[in-house]
Amino acid sequence: MTFAQALVLAALQGVSELFPISSLGHTILVPSVLQWHNIDRADPTFLAFVVVLHLGTALALVVYYRREWWRIVSALVRSIVRGRLTCHRDEAVGWRLVVGTIPVGIIGFIAQEPVRRLFGSALAAAGFLAINGIVMFAGEYLRRRQYARARTSHTIEHMTYAQSAAVGVAQAFALLPGISRSGASIVGGLLCDLDHEEAAHYSFLLATPVIGAAALLEIPRLFAPGAHVAAMEALAGALVAGVAAYLSVAFLTRYFKTNDLRPFGWYCLLFGTACLVLAWKGLIT
Repeated sequence: MTFAQALVLAALQGVSELFPISSLGHTILVPSVLQWHNIDRADPTFLAFVVVLHLGTALALVVYYRREWWRIVSALVRSIVRGRLTCHRDEAVGWRLVVGTIPVGIIGFIAQEPVRRLFGSALAAAGFLAINGIVMFAGEYLRRRQYARARTSHTIEHMTYAQSAAVGVAQAFALLPGISRSGASIVGGLLCDLDHEEAAHYSFLLATPVIGAAALLEIPRLFAPGAHVAAMEALAGALVAGVAAYLSVAFLTRYFKTNDLRPFGWYCLLFGTACLVLAWKGLIT
């Protein structure tokens, strides 16, 4: 890939990782639509490059939530040293993040190779992106029905550990290119009685350890024999992705105070369907 292509993909990843529109899906579909035939998306080093872009996103999230992460990590350490749990908010949030991270770690390890094979298919990415839009509409519909019955919303620290794990499982569906990690986890949070602001907050906090750890594990692939991605491209891409992600989370934290997922659902459904038709006709691959 060229340096310019690397920067475009980095900016795209930084935005689409936190917007519920699937960064992996767009990383596959946009080069296909733009006819970037010089990029081999099935090459393991390309996936390594994309995951390293996530490292920039994870660092941006750490910077944005740095004060909260300091309180959470401090509370987790204190609870481990103390050997028992308390009702402290930061401690409760921290352990729910730990529980929510476990499912995607296990599923990601097991499904790693099948996911790599899907990464080369524009048809699969387009189909999953359209499904992602439907999932967001379904989540909004079910949440409205749920709220009409109970008229209550919870905060993150009041989630049960089972609910935290369920959101983690929902997040794991984002291993499929086209399914949004933030979209799936926000929908999972909504169905656990969080409001949109709290569901987005939990999703963004949950993203940090998951995508950070995945990026660190993939970095050695950039230096493997036969790798085709330059370290400088990856470094510059991580920086651009980080800046884009920081701006995105700053926007979305305000957006979800008063808005919902439906505009993103329409976008995913329309763009995914259009790309699905193009892929079906063989115009993109």
